[in-house]
This record gives sequence, structure tokens and C-alpha cells, in this order.
Amino acid sequence: MKVKILPTALEDLDRGRRFYARQRNSLGNYFLDALFSDIDSLELYAGIHIKVFDFHRLLAKRFPYAVYYQVDGETCIVFRVLDCRQEPEKTTEGLR
Repeated sequence: MKVKILPTALEDLDRGRRFYARQRNSLGNYFLDALFSDIDSLELYAGIHIKVFDFHRLLAKRFPYAVYYQVDGETCIVFRVLDCRQEPEKTTEGLR
């Protein structure tokens, strides 16, 4: 399956990278590597995750983030990559 990452998700990833880079210099790059590894797994496993707000939700393995995506035929479209520590209302708002 082909994985397409929308600009909104790329912005979320960059925001997370900047946050973790402020914590420790190399942690921002590790964050991106870990999240892109999780996103790459969607080539094989897209569609098996629980649905939340009409999106499938993949929970990241190493960071408290969730990848929200939809499957359209043979394409997995990643809409958002959101921090699970934020207020639930912000997650709902981010998925609208």
C-alpha cells in the first residue's frame, strides 16, 4: 500500500521535532526517525487500527503521539500526527 502524508501531518511532525530538540539536541531527529518508522509500517498494516473520529489511529511506539489516517483504495492518507498529552478537545478540533 502507498502511504501519502498530508502537509498538516508534516507540520505536526515538525512541531514535535522542534519540541524534542529543545529538550535534548539529538532527540528531535530521533523523534522524526521513530515516527517515520511507525508511519512506514502503514505500508503493511494500514486499516487494522481502531477507528477514532472516522480516522484509523496508530499509536506511536516510542513517543506519546498518535497517527490519524484513512485508507482510500490502495492509498493510506496520513492526516494528522498529534500529541496524546494535549487536551482531548484539541485533538477533536485538530481532526475537523
